[in-house]
Amino acid sequence: MSDPNNPNIKERSTPQWSLYQRENFWKPNTGEVPLFNTEPGKLEELAKEKLTQGGWFYASSNAGLSHTHLANRTSASTLSTPQQSNGFKVKPSFVTKSSPDNSSTPIFETRARPSLATKVSLLPRRAVTPTQIWVVSAPVGFAPIGINKIYHPLGELPVATVAKELNLPYCLSTAGSTAIEKVAEANGQGPRFYQLYMPHDDELTVSLLTRAFKSGFDVCMLTTDTWQLGWRHDDIAAGNYAFYRGIGADIGLTDPVFRKRLEEMGIDPEKDPQRAGAAWIDSVWHGRAWTWEKIPWLIKTWKDISGGRPFLLKGIQSVEDAKKAVEIGCDGIVVSNHAGRQVDGAIASLDALENIVAAVGDQIYITYDSGIRGAADVVKALALGAKFVFVGRLWVWGLSIMGETGVRHVMKSLLADLDILMCVGGFQNVDQIDKSVL
Repeated sequence: MSDPNNPNIKERSTPQWSLYQRENFWKPNTGEVPLFNTEPGKLEELAKEKLTQGGWFYASSNAGLSHTHLANRTSASTLSTPQQSNGFKVKPSFVTKSSPDNSSTPIFETRARPSLATKVSLLPRRAVTPTQIWVVSAPVGFAPIGINKIYHPLGELPVATVAKELNLPYCLSTAGSTAIEKVAEANGQGPRFYQLYMPHDDELTVSLLTRAFKSGFDVCMLTTDTWQLGWRHDDIAAGNYAFYRGIGADIGLTDPVFRKRLEEMGIDPEKDPQRAGAAWIDSVWHGRAWTWEKIPWLIKTWKDISGGRPFLLKGIQSVEDAKKAVEIGCDGIVVSNHAGRQVDGAIASLDALENIVAAVGDQIYITYDSGIRGAADVVKALALGAKFVFVGRLWVWGLSIMGETGVRHVMKSLLADLDILMCVGGFQNVDQIDKSVL
């Protein structure tokens, strides 16, 4: 599938991502070299060389002794050990048509899925309805990660730009370091989610959601697992917290309600950015949890603002919580343990996924994140029942190494990896990836 003259290209409704392999193989012939190695371990090492100590610690730190982070990788591993003999492994199918029709994926469909061999395109931004099907280039999206300015001076803008270019969903974090409106402008007509850390101030919550919807964010994702920052040794040892240094509060500082709150507290953000940053993050994190009783209010508020757009809960790890999400009317959930950054010693997210899909997979839209490092991880999550996966640290490393160019290189490499795995594994489209392939 790295042959640009392959006749199967005519059958595809998405780009032939695997041509990125050929492009890199050809570069030495024109005096060029590939940008950098995207093998996750080497990618991480290079990012560490590029980042400040604070940037590296914040991006790489995990909760406690990293047991949950390591569990995510062990569960996804293709290798078996005496201690871990039941790792998920892909069963390829050979002597079959080894040319994927496409990697496109409909998300948030509420009716029968269309043929994935049918050529589709993203509908205009405001034509989206509550029953809309978005069709994106692959079952992969950009996970919400905060304070991107500690990784690159342009913050979230290069990431949103690449997401638009590749037609992959982009998710902006409430802890983002760029105003909602500016991120939307960079993302253009791209499909986008707004990840909410819900303030204990209803007026501020409404203001954030209103700004997000007016800026073209069509999905609200409430993160449930970060009402208190996890214990991360490196960050704590270095006193490394960007918000307390006056960095990363841009979404709050551009919000009229939060500006009013600062005035009420007597804080001038221009003169005292540290106190302003602390006031912002303290309003959404730091020991102030929400309970199930508040979620119906948030769902109704978002539906009223957005005209009924989808609402997800992120951070679901138990069957009990998944059932509760169904009961209170969530449209979807994100099975996630925050990449092992919150609860040390927790269940691997992939193991949680299998149980949750078995319990409620036919009742709610299930997406996944935590520990995705390559195409095999994507395929395993899809096979276990996720409709879609989010990628985080990979694109953070790319952003840290080479800005927009780095993000593009990492994500195009992941898409090529997925395209090639589907090709050599005998999968013609994403629908064929189910539990029978493990």
